[in-house]
Amino acid sequence: MSQLFGDLPEDDGLPGAARRVAIIVMILGTSMTVLDGSIVNVALPMIARSLQVDPAAAVWIANAYILAGAMTMVTFASLGEVLGFRRVYMSGILAFTLASLGCALSPSLAMLNGMRFLQGVGGAAAMSIGPALYRNIFPTRLLGAALGINALVVASSTAAGPAIGGLMLSVLSWQWLFAVNVPIGIVTLLLARRVLPRNPGRGGRFDALGALLSALALGTIVMAVDGLSRHDLRHESWTQELLLGGLALASVILFIIRQRRYSAPLLPLDIFASQRFSMAVATSLCSFVGQGIAFIALPFLFQGAYGFSPLLSAALFTPWPVAIAITAPIAGRLADRYSAALLSTCGLLVLTTGLALLACLGEHASIPDILWRAFVCGLGFGFFQSPNNREMLSNAPRARSGTASGVLAIARTFGQSLGAALVAVVLAATSIAQASASTAQLDASAVHLSLWLAASATLLATIISALRIKHGRN
Repeated sequence: MSQLFGDLPEDDGLPGAARRVAIIVMILGTSMTVLDGSIVNVALPMIARSLQVDPAAAVWIANAYILAGAMTMVTFASLGEVLGFRRVYMSGILAFTLASLGCALSPSLAMLNGMRFLQGVGGAAAMSIGPALYRNIFPTRLLGAALGINALVVASSTAAGPAIGGLMLSVLSWQWLFAVNVPIGIVTLLLARRVLPRNPGRGGRFDALGALLSALALGTIVMAVDGLSRHDLRHESWTQELLLGGLALASVILFIIRQRRYSAPLLPLDIFASQRFSMAVATSLCSFVGQGIAFIALPFLFQGAYGFSPLLSAALFTPWPVAIAITAPIAGRLADRYSAALLSTCGLLVLTTGLALLACLGEHASIPDILWRAFVCGLGFGFFQSPNNREMLSNAPRARSGTASGVLAIARTFGQSLGAALVAVVLAATSIAQASASTAQLDASAVHLSLWLAASATLLATIISALRIKHGRN
């Protein structure tokens, strides 16, 4: 890691000494905002019981956060280019910290979901321009290695969330999962104010109508899928889902028209002229759908079907972030020298294998059997993410760093949101199809089906990624 802080005469970015403090700020902010996308997953059954709501409804405690991010990532990436990345990043951390306090004080599911949504908006403001800040902090020659650290933080925080949540729940109430963000957020803001590079932004107009259309399109897609989870599949009325789907389609069409015609578009579509950039986006989206499904579904298998405690359930996730910690920095360094497409494809193939192995867990799986399968998943994901992120950013013009950063972030958050909604659909459909089964049997059936869906999503990502290899080294 020390190589990240060495200086050469031709280096762009911050001086080496300044990079040391800046990366601490980025790690604190990123880990805090990403952790909250998964830290509550292991607590969903407990929160559902505490607030006396159905498990399918409790899924939205997690989904409201990532849905907010999916709806606003592109908006904040554009604002970062207009107002400056530093300003948007710090505003996001402030909003996230205040909303975290609101989550901790929430007495009902409605208020908790509302605070989680606001928390997601703040997290989106910070996360959407994170990779762009890395590109401004580090010289181009170290971009892959720097993104390897970022990928390590993102992936490890996502995967470690359930484990950290389980440990906290063993001694504290679920409200502390959110309250802990307040002091961390304050420290991050104080450091960010001192060390992050000051860029004034390009100024000019902001595409407010484009922002509204993008939020409508992304939000209604996920809400339409979620509607299926609460829909009585034995009835023939699909009015609400059809209306949401129609609104989503109309919003997408209007958004594309707006972006093509407006002089200062929210999302300049010419960034997708690069085939390699577009394929990297598609690969990332599919992979995060798979991971999102797994992280929501597995706690129901561990606690509902196997009867494990929240603490033990959290411990079963530990091999996943450990494996990521081993492979992500290595993959990031390799991506500066070898084909990012080849590295990503190999990682996705291992991840797909790991998810299939988890889907094959038996009715009475042993703890070691679960642990080594989770380790395989972590190895694959850790080897995939940083090379793929480098592929995305290196195939976008430096002037479009904010846009590329936003697209990268939205692929992650929207993929996770869609994956969580799909789990809710499977839970609802399984409860209807197997109405006479016990709760443990229902959880086992739903989770195994969900894991096969996750493996299918990452297999699709593997195929898309493999198609890039013929284009050669990036």
